Amino acid sequence: MYDYTIGRHSIRDCGYFGVLAVGVGSRGENDLRYLANPAIRCCCFARRDSTRVSLVLIIRRVPTMNVLIIKLGATGDVVRTTPLLRRLSGSVTWITAAKNSVFLGSLADNLRHVSWEARAAALHTNYDLAINLEDTVDVAQFLQTVHYGEIFGGYVDSNNLVKYTDNSRAWFDLSLISAYGKQRADEFKFQNRQTYQELIFDGLGLHFTGEPYLLPKSIETSLSGDVAIAADAGPIWPMKKWSYYDELKERLEGHGLTVNVLPQRASLLEHLSDVQNHRCLVGGDSLPMHLALGSGVRCVSLFTCTSPWEIYDYGVLRKVISPLLEEFFYKRGYDERATTAISVDEVFDAVMAQLEGAVPKDAIVK
Repeated sequence: MYDYTIGRHSIRDCGYFGVLAVGVGSRGENDLRYLANPAIRCCCFARRDSTRVSLVLIIRRVPTMNVLIIKLGATGDVVRTTPLLRRLSGSVTWITAAKNSVFLGSLADNLRHVSWEARAAALHTNYDLAINLEDTVDVAQFLQTVHYGEIFGGYVDSNNLVKYTDNSRAWFDLSLISAYGKQRADEFKFQNRQTYQELIFDGLGLHFTGEPYLLPKSIETSLSGDVAIAADAGPIWPMKKWSYYDELKERLEGHGLTVNVLPQRASLLEHLSDVQNHRCLVGGDSLPMHLALGSGVRCVSLFTCTSPWEIYDYGVLRKVISPLLEEFFYKRGYDERATTAISVDEVFDAVMAQLEGAVPKDAIVK
């Protein structure tokens, strides 16, 4: 219990944090008003006279918490979840796929990362909050062995089926484990206009205000230029691979620009450097896009079958959306029409517009 005095008004703070307002024109009685937030404890205001007052008091005494995050992959999804680290106080343990550990190793002093293969190492801590952003049975079953106070996200019920908490519905209603089934989930996903960060932050009782990604220091490479092309899409989303990257490269080079297709690298940190060494990145909804967003590199991203609205642009992203997006939305097969619906002209114009606002490559400081 803490007592404060402001002028002739005494304030008793019972803990936690919040925004509290008192006494607009009220007289002679204790007055308590606070925002409806479960993280806010009450403050008692006692006025010693009947003077009209108007007071807003902001108290931020955030209790230390132990938090567990489970987000295994894909790597781009791990990267776009890192803004949470800017808002979580106390100690954070993050379980991820081994390949992603390189992105979490030195991000924050209060962060410990554990690979999924070594997940037993995370069982020696009692957590105030467990955040499970995965939708698989094995992860939800593992969570049963964790000691936690509250949970956000996926868990297994008494029938060993994966369910999700009410506070995570805004995100998981759009997922493969949606209570409404995949078809309705995809419809909800197409209608959704909130970013991934907004959906997760809101569910946790936070408010996303553009907190940037956290990225590690890259391993320097010699590949540099004006435009980097991230042409690979991977086997899960083959329709993400636009058909005209070669034509785009030729046309950009015809305008005197240095254009590089990003190569495979032994380390993801070298891949990060490749992205950072260019003025603009062109590609699909993929890891290089997230690396560009986290590095402040301007990018042009083509959306052929996934949601452009879930991606927060951080002021550097230009989205090119396929006219056939609804037809192929979250389809994992292959149809050539999905990869050819966006024209070279449209992407070329978007890249040139981005380059006009980009920092010259000889002025880039990482």
